[in-house]
Amino acid sequence: MLVHLAVLQELVARHIPERQALVWRDQILTYAELLARSRRVGRAFRRLGLGCRVERVALQPWESGHDHVAIYAYNGSVWLEAMFGTLHARAAFVNVNYRYVADELRFVLSTSRARAIIYHAAFAPRLAAVRDDLPLLVHLIQVRDDSGHALLPGAVDYEEWLAAERPDPLDLPYSPDDLYVLFTGGTTGLPKGVLWRHEDVFFNGLGGHIPGFERLDSEEKLRTHIEMGIGGRFLILPPFMHGAGQWSAFNTLHRGGTVILPDEVRRLDGHGAWRTIVRERVDQLSICGDAFAQPLLTALREGGYDTSSIRAITSTAAVLSPSVKRALAALLPPGTLFIESLGASEAGLQAMSWNAAAEDVPAYQLRDNSVVLSAERDRVLAPGMGEVGWLATKGHLPLGYLDDPERTRETFPVIDRVRYCLGGDRARYADDGRLVFLGRESSCINTGGEKVYVEEVERVVKSHPAVYDALVVGTPSPRWGQQVTAVVSLRPGAALPTVADLRAHCAPHLADYKIPRAVLDAPEIVRSPSGKPDYAWAAEHARAYGGSHA
Repeated sequence: MLVHLAVLQELVARHIPERQALVWRDQILTYAELLARSRRVGRAFRRLGLGCRVERVALQPWESGHDHVAIYAYNGSVWLEAMFGTLHARAAFVNVNYRYVADELRFVLSTSRARAIIYHAAFAPRLAAVRDDLPLLVHLIQVRDDSGHALLPGAVDYEEWLAAERPDPLDLPYSPDDLYVLFTGGTTGLPKGVLWRHEDVFFNGLGGHIPGFERLDSEEKLRTHIEMGIGGRFLILPPFMHGAGQWSAFNTLHRGGTVILPDEVRRLDGHGAWRTIVRERVDQLSICGDAFAQPLLTALREGGYDTSSIRAITSTAAVLSPSVKRALAALLPPGTLFIESLGASEAGLQAMSWNAAAEDVPAYQLRDNSVVLSAERDRVLAPGMGEVGWLATKGHLPLGYLDDPERTRETFPVIDRVRYCLGGDRARYADDGRLVFLGRESSCINTGGEKVYVEEVERVVKSHPAVYDALVVGTPSPRWGQQVTAVVSLRPGAALPTVADLRAHCAPHLADYKIPRAVLDAPEIVRSPSGKPDYAWAAEHARAYGGSHA
């Protein structure tokens, strides 16, 4: 079987053409209809001369031989059509964060060398402000919305553009080496374009080899997998502009499931999400940690919605606190699975937990392709050694970062003749051999010579009854060098906990040096649309407002 994401779409649609692939508001697209529209997009891009210019064999790992198409849009059918359609043309799509201001937008479109862009009309003014600085960006395709913005000069209307093309298959020399480009969210610096081969990304994280299931390396195995019915009716809440949303969609479609979107896709609407769940009998939903779970929990308590169809909640990209899981579990059908995954844009899926909200500190089962390397990065650690090391991945990995050989070599080192991805995450083994994830080294606090991993502390802080959300950062301390500081947003009507109160709450769960020595509140904890924490904001807020201290 040729492992190429456009070819896989063809194979799945051939097997289940009439099954619902996408449901959004009053729009329903079957697998056959989504494929036909994707082919039209592909043909339209080929008419513009876009595709693969240089085959992989002639390129360095950090180089792309494909034309790049930016997708600058809210979730909806257009995102999926454009995503697949670009791949049908043998071009590569580039995800663009719709929260970007002009400078950030200019940076990503320039860095990605995008030659075309599909964008919602709502973003036309921001795009107009930077387009003169982007000489390579020559093809503008504008999607109608309710913003009222007219077509930009030289742009074409998306639906008219598609209507001019046939829905026939494209006869192109597809290759497993064709690129899937995923720009990082920029949480550890400027966004970087991760270059995945189609074959590698499919088997790593897009459903080609799910833990507990066989490797889908033949059309027969793919058909059998689809017939199992595990795809279900999957509500996807994360935006497609981030990997979490894209990977949820690909996984659902590669299992023969139905991608369902909430009516409101420009922001998270908890009540709207539950209304969609009830109306569409959603059985699975995808979230990104507490930033999604908390609004859903609040809305469920207020609305008393029928949750009887729910059987699984999957979370990735951000912490899902045990206290929040337990609160949700109490309102959902007995036995509802909480499936948490660890991964990264440049590592793929590394570990998973099927914990049903029972443990205070979640532990994960490493995938076969993941290991813990020693602090010195010179040996693989084994369970029971008690050392803190680096979470690393091998096997199906990206080629590297677009146009960045130095970062490529740094992130993908070869150790004892094995190529790894080292994304900067720290971890250790639990006593039972599972993985305890500690968090990013870049957000680690060094206090009095001890290392504190902030996500471990945040889980405990967020279980305080007054705390709605929290981030933990290091702030200057004359005694400790850095001290642990909690920035919290409060539940309605709650008072800010004193440091003594918060420390007493944390004491049964954390060593003394890990417990916050300062606490301050903020109206809202700043996170990205995918739920990832903005630690730069939290550190600045802590420096500006100080808070109470121990």
